[in-house]
Amino acid sequence: MCGEAGATVQNEVRDRLKSGAVISYGGVLSIMALAIVFLFVVGLCIGPVLIPLNHVVDSLFATDNAPFTVIMQEIRLPRAILGGVVGASLGLSGAALQGLLRNPLAEPGLIGASSSAALGAVIALYYGFSTLSPLALPVFAIVGAVLSILALFALTGRDPGVMSIILAGVALTSLTGALISIAINMSPDPHSALEIVFWMMGSLSDRSMQHVILALPFTVIGWAMMMSCGRALDALTLGEETAASLGISLSRLRFRLIVGTAFAVGAGVAVAGSIGFVGLVVPHLLRPLVGYRPSRLLMASALGGAVLLLAADVGVRLLPVDPEFKLGVLTSVVGAPFFLALVLKTRHRTL
Repeated sequence: MCGEAGATVQNEVRDRLKSGAVISYGGVLSIMALAIVFLFVVGLCIGPVLIPLNHVVDSLFATDNAPFTVIMQEIRLPRAILGGVVGASLGLSGAALQGLLRNPLAEPGLIGASSSAALGAVIALYYGFSTLSPLALPVFAIVGAVLSILALFALTGRDPGVMSIILAGVALTSLTGALISIAINMSPDPHSALEIVFWMMGSLSDRSMQHVILALPFTVIGWAMMMSCGRALDALTLGEETAASLGISLSRLRFRLIVGTAFAVGAGVAVAGSIGFVGLVVPHLLRPLVGYRPSRLLMASALGGAVLLLAADVGVRLLPVDPEFKLGVLTSVVGAPFFLALVLKTRHRTL
């Protein structure tokens, strides 16, 4: 099983995964946990209406309908929770897929879950289901992510290889991207097309606790499935044959990580739209600090993803623009140069 590689795996991979980390693993996690708490509180305080910290605490536990209470409990608290949850899902999924595929350019969108969830949401917008209920959009997006899992395994078979997974994911991403483009092109009026485009840009504004409650069960299942595979990913760094000789079921490992990624990322896309580059950037920034060990990188990337997305969400609210800058656009502006630098670095290593 993924979570039971055992002490043998740890002994085999210890020498290979040594690193000159500047601070301890516990120190890295502690720093990021403190950063999450700080950014979470900052996110509760800032916005069009600046709320002092003492009023934030009072408003969180108030039972009246005062303006500060409504703003805090119905607008900013769900937004802050979703920022941490979605960011953690993206960071964790990126680390898990990079470990599984042993590809530094792997990220959550590679298996088609993100684009399939986006297509589900676009269907809800296009046919007007989102006007019937505010929860129709996230429900359709989650269904799209689940269907992408079924389609992926239908294309790759029961025991897929790494290349089959990548090719099937690229095919699903291309297909769903084309269908989204068709929906935008065939929108009956400019307002519908604009609504789809804005949602695709990614945002945490105007979210409620209903969105949190809807996404959290799928997210927690995805987290649990990915976190249980840490030691198996450690063994996989030695090669597939060695990992198999140590008792790792590669087919089970791939199934857990792919399904876990689809659940976590699909739920995130369902409530926040498409937010790119977090799953690519965070693992690369943290890998040198945790000893290049996949099992350690999983938790660190989850916390790092939460830090990055909470910081980005604070950033979009501080930018002096109206309407508010889209969160997915900001992460792309930051992540695209990093991705190009990573491609150039990988190219130099292969020359």
